[in-house]
Parts: sequence; C-alpha cells; structure tokens
Amino acid sequence: MGLDRVHIRDLSTVGIVGIKPDERVTPQEILINVTIWADLMAAAASDRIDDTVNYRTIAKAMIEHVRNGKPELVERLAEELAQLSFDADARIEEIELTVEKPAALRHARAVGVTIRRTRDTAS
Repeated sequence: MGLDRVHIRDLSTVGIVGIKPDERVTPQEILINVTIWADLMAAAASDRIDDTVNYRTIAKAMIEHVRNGKPELVERLAEELAQLSFDADARIEEIELTVEKPAALRHARAVGVTIRRTRDTAS
C-alpha cells in the first residue's frame, strides 16, 4: 500500500534569505510548495482532524520559521523546513519541498531549490 499526499501550494511569506548585503537586512518574498507523504486512511475513516496531518499547523510553523530565521542559502532554509515538518508530525514519512525567491533574478519569475527527504534520511 502506498502513502497518500498532502499539498501546500504557493505558501507566501517574507524573510531574510540571501548572501548579498541588502538581502541580509531587507525581508523578501519567499514562496514554498510542499508535498507531504503520509497514511491518511485513519482520517478518511474517522473524519477527524486529529487523525491526519494538519496542513494549517505545518504552514503556520513554516511561515513563523521563515520570518524568524536568517539563513544565507535557500538550500539551508529548505532543509530546515523539511526537518520542522518531520518534527511537527510523526505521521509524515516523506516530504518534497520547493523554496523560491521571486525577486532574486531580474529576468526570471523566481529561483529556488527543491529537496526531497524521507524520515529515515532527515538530519
């Protein structure tokens, strides 16, 4: 039996991410896209929020982390957000996460990274 997926698309927040001097002091928009793999059968049967991965809780934690953290690299931020998700809910078995900076390049819609982690390989 395979795992089910929970998606969070285009979660927008602001934070300090970057290596340039202005990026270290000026918050910029950060977009996050997440796919979470978990077994959702219990929630489907019970219709209770306590039996599923609460995407609202995960999203709020990610927003707070981006606003309060100050990593230099989006790679670091993506890794932190993946670990935060694993720590938030033991039902999460795998996560794919994309972090983008829309204003990073003048002629591009956005730049970013995508990582995929399993609970077994998370740091």
